[in-house]
Amino acid sequence: MPAVTVPDLTILPRVAAVAPAARQRAVRSITSAPGGLEGEGFPVKRAFAGVDLRDLDPFIHMDEMGEVEYAPGEPKGTPWHPHRGFETVTYIIDGVFDHHDSFGGGGTITNGDTQWMTAGAGILHIEAPPEHLVVSGGLFHGFQLWVNLPRVDKLKPPAYQDLRSSEVGLLTSADGGSLLRVIAGEVGGVTGPGSTHTPMAMVHATIAPGGSLELPWRSDFNALVYAMSGDGFVGPDQSPFGTGQLAVLGPGDALRLSAAQSQQARYAAGLDVVILGGRPIREPVAWAGPFVMNTKAEVMKAFEDYQAGRLGQPGHAIPHGTQGGTLDA
Repeated sequence: MPAVTVPDLTILPRVAAVAPAARQRAVRSITSAPGGLEGEGFPVKRAFAGVDLRDLDPFIHMDEMGEVEYAPGEPKGTPWHPHRGFETVTYIIDGVFDHHDSFGGGGTITNGDTQWMTAGAGILHIEAPPEHLVVSGGLFHGFQLWVNLPRVDKLKPPAYQDLRSSEVGLLTSADGGSLLRVIAGEVGGVTGPGSTHTPMAMVHATIAPGGSLELPWRSDFNALVYAMSGDGFVGPDQSPFGTGQLAVLGPGDALRLSAAQSQQARYAAGLDVVILGGRPIREPVAWAGPFVMNTKAEVMKAFEDYQAGRLGQPGHAIPHGTQGGTLDA
């Protein structure tokens, strides 16, 4: 698992020990992600399936893409498609992915790179493996997270951030046994490169077998932990938790994770997790397909604009307040 690795964790800043008076976040639920197919047929795990949107807020959706070893000719992507009203965050751990959008954003990401696309008022984009990967085949693994936008930002002009792996904030756990890659937000005094419209944090952590990780966590954020590989434990009661599972944590000031001492051979690195948290937006969510708005009328307007060729094209931005429906519904 390339992502971002460091040969010597001792050179990194360490997370300060959690204060004894800090309230540890208890486990509210643990769910297993079902498998599915996305785009032209690449395999995904639906990380948030079955979880109430109120527990996810400000996040909407997350797919773990792969992990899959493609044979020559097998790599797949998505055709051109629209979005409005939220942001997509595409984080590649293994493999290569190309992105292009109707506003000129895009490029190639690989091994720890992230593409952060703000759809805002509307954008069209395509995501696909480059031709050389289609020819050769190879390992592919990553995530796409959907982050909701508050109503005041839903019709902002589209924007794009290209976050290179070299920009990711790096630190280690208090015991020196965990590598934390901070993609967005501030964790333990280290800030990630992602610029966000709503306060949030996104961290990819690898916890060595037998290691533990305690993180201070903003009390106004929710807390979600998704295990991409390995076996471990989560919460103050150390509930068992492993590959393909999402833990939703309750209120508090800190969170606790640990990796089982004994791991399956393929998980020799330990427990690999994505940790997410954000300040809930607490607004109505109307979601259909590629559009996430506040009302059903706004979603219908997005479909109408897309079908009429008005969505995702420069010069067709929609003035705030004219998208249809009422913002107070």
